[in-house]
Amino acid sequence: MDETNNFTGMNLYEGVRGLAVKILNRIDRTDAYLDKILEIEIKNSDLKGHDKALLFEIVHGVVRYLGRIDWILNGFYKGQFSKCIPNIKNAMRVALYQILFLDRVPDYAAVNEAVDFVKKLQGKKPADLTNAVLRNIIRSKDGIRYPNKEDDIVAYLSAYYSHPSWLVKRWTNRYGENFTEELLIANNNKPSLNLRVNTLKTSLDEMKTLLSKVQLKFNIGQYLPDFIQLHNLTNIADWEYFAKGYFSIQDESTGFSCYLLDVKPGHRVLDLCAAPGGKTGLLADLMKGSGELIALDKYESRLNILKKNMERLGVTNIIFKEEDSSEYKDEPFDRILIDAPCSGLGTLTKKPDIKWKRDLGDIRNLNDTQYDLLVNGAKLLKAGGFLVYSTCTIEPEENFLIIKKFLDNNPNFELVSAKEDFGENLVDENGCIQTYPNKHKIDGAFAARLRRIN
Repeated sequence: MDETNNFTGMNLYEGVRGLAVKILNRIDRTDAYLDKILEIEIKNSDLKGHDKALLFEIVHGVVRYLGRIDWILNGFYKGQFSKCIPNIKNAMRVALYQILFLDRVPDYAAVNEAVDFVKKLQGKKPADLTNAVLRNIIRSKDGIRYPNKEDDIVAYLSAYYSHPSWLVKRWTNRYGENFTEELLIANNNKPSLNLRVNTLKTSLDEMKTLLSKVQLKFNIGQYLPDFIQLHNLTNIADWEYFAKGYFSIQDESTGFSCYLLDVKPGHRVLDLCAAPGGKTGLLADLMKGSGELIALDKYESRLNILKKNMERLGVTNIIFKEEDSSEYKDEPFDRILIDAPCSGLGTLTKKPDIKWKRDLGDIRNLNDTQYDLLVNGAKLLKAGGFLVYSTCTIEPEENFLIIKKFLDNNPNFELVSAKEDFGENLVDENGCIQTYPNKHKIDGAFAARLRRIN
């Protein structure tokens, strides 16, 4: 039976918890990303605002804490929990997330909803099993045991803080136990909502006034001008001023590479990997609508998203090109941004599903693409011009090791330290920007500025 179909005229996956199970089933069996599935389901549902927020909370929460949730369920489920039918498995996960993390849902209510759901879809026997497992967990909630920290720190951190063990092992070897534990905690924090004020349409002062008028509390960005952090998650994209292009929704970490590039009005600038356009919009803003901004993407669908975003922001000095960035040829540019495809392991606070979708092979497989993009981009730069290579990851193989390999093979380029532009807190020992969610309270991002000498 197709789990998305109706059965005897009834929607099998109705309500917040039913939709949560449906979404988690899809994540389990496809490569689709959580936010895309969630966006589609919310759009097609008739959920009200508070129920949409609860669905977002439950689905993100289950994925964020999947390691801890499954560790507990494995301990109480008789048999192999991993081989459990998806409907039962995800109904238990949803219920256990509510039991562990949501105070406003009584434990008995979370159990009853899961049991009713499983009974409706799978029958009485699986429902009785679900009931027994969850009630047993509730009785033992305060005495749940995790791997012993002294015996196996990686197993403990992986289970308790819900990250894959290969990643925890990498980070403990690189950063040590304390920094890694802080990083895992930061990755599990609920994400903040950040805006970039589009000064092509408005100003920081006007934006502050508009937010205050609708009682939205905020802080000004920690490091960059024109970034704002909202205190609460909200449907900000439904606000009229989003449609008017007054702001973009983007993390403050996305701005470093653009400011580091030091674009000026009148420059000829290339954004080699432009879609969906957060950095493209900021570059256009910094150019004040003057000069020429070439935005590339290989795929028409992504380019169409980029075009809509730039149209909303009122960007006029942009030329869109549907081309392969690794093979693109053109006249030399004053400035080039290469926001390379990467593992995204600096963005786990906002995209918790990434940690379960990546493995060490993914990082290695990206390296050739990243290096090829840098090599091709460098060919398009004027003598004396700047190129910035950036990612949203904290993995050295995708970051400085790419830069080092390039500089070893291209003596006509030099690394220009970011310390002249940004405080030492943001700049690593190589002179590159490297942020971490635990240290800087923003996404993990990397940016290196290169200058062509001749």
